[in-house]
Amino acid sequence: MSQSPTMIASVLHLNRHDIKALKLNKLETFDYQLHKVVYQLYDDIRSEEQKRQSVPSGFLYIDKGGDFNGRQILMLSNRQPNLPEYGEISSKKIASNFLDYPHYHFEVIVNPVKCGAIRFNDEGKKKKGKIIPLKNREEITKWFIDKSVNNWGFETSSKYLEVRDIGVKKFQKGNDTVVQAQAKLVGRLTVIDKEQFIQSFQYGIGRGKAFGCGLLQIVPL
Repeated sequence: MSQSPTMIASVLHLNRHDIKALKLNKLETFDYQLHKVVYQLYDDIRSEEQKRQSVPSGFLYIDKGGDFNGRQILMLSNRQPNLPEYGEISSKKIASNFLDYPHYHFEVIVNPVKCGAIRFNDEGKKKKGKIIPLKNREEITKWFIDKSVNNWGFETSSKYLEVRDIGVKKFQKGNDTVVQAQAKLVGRLTVIDKEQFIQSFQYGIGRGKAFGCGLLQIVPL
């Protein structure tokens, strides 16, 4: 029987002064600045080898919205966050039986993409296909339903799945421009592989987790 991991849900509350001090008041750099703010709240406990192997950081986050007068950031982690220099954090340990239910209502921001055809270089070695963003509701719905069953330990159907806020985020990361497709999905899910589902909740789903994607926000039904 799978044992639920120790997980902590936290909310970072920011007021107007905090937002200005943390440089979150400029749209063109907001997403990268927010990434830096959250990553400063957690000590990196991974070794260099673990980082090279893409071992998860142990925390996820999602911007719950607001404006330049106030904002809330939801975080899920396997350890307590550090005290912030700006803003206030409230944290709560998730109940040990929270992941024992068969059905949940969910909301998640995803980075819906697929890999293009595998290519070969001049030496005949395989190269990964180009990452292609999915841009319409039908494609994203099918992608999410297939991934849920094959990779994430739960199933859902188009009857109970709503795709909202399809768009592209474009922001500066130093001198580089990052472009990330995003969509919000809301619906119901049924757990079909509990161990896999627990990992999906703990580590997030899909790509783009370093920039606010993948955190499964769930409520038992």
